[in-house]
Amino acid sequence: MLDRLLKPQIRLKGREVTLRLPQPADFSDWANLRMRSRSFLEPWEPKWPEPPFSRREFIQTVRRQTGEARAKKAYSFFIVSDDGTLMGGITLSNIRYGVCQNGEIGYWMGEPFAGNGYMHDAIDTLCEFGFRQLRLHRIQAACIPGNERSERLLKKAGFEREGLLRSYLLIGGAWRDHHLYARLSGEDGRLGPI
Repeated sequence: MLDRLLKPQIRLKGREVTLRLPQPADFSDWANLRMRSRSFLEPWEPKWPEPPFSRREFIQTVRRQTGEARAKKAYSFFIVSDDGTLMGGITLSNIRYGVCQNGEIGYWMGEPFAGNGYMHDAIDTLCEFGFRQLRLHRIQAACIPGNERSERLLKKAGFEREGLLRSYLLIGGAWRDHHLYARLSGEDGRLGPI
């Protein structure tokens, strides 16, 4: 009950998906989807712990994410269908204001839902939130070279590749280079300048 009272209630409606903050009660759906999608996700993510999932750690993560959203530092959303089915997740993090007005996105999609346009909708919805409500000027994303699916998605969502971040993130136990992509407020014509 206390979690519900303290949790920011943010729901963002896209064309086909809704972005909502995770709840402790989501553990089973989240763990099941992640396990079913493990081989699909592992090449692009930090090394999975063994055993991979703990209800306790999940609840601690949800509470940390709640605090970050309340402080307007990061927003971690689950991507759900109209009937409430969990399909994936997307995060706007490292939010900075002042002269920077910047945030970074990261995302994952469960394998059964990949390739159907849901993540494109989620990225557009999150960018609209970032540009219009948070008044960010720039949203960026990093993508491992060779992740063609993710690179096509970012380009389709209006992001432009800007450069290479050498040895940027620890993925699968190794430091990996990433391409840096960015989208600026007003660049796509729909989210006019702030």
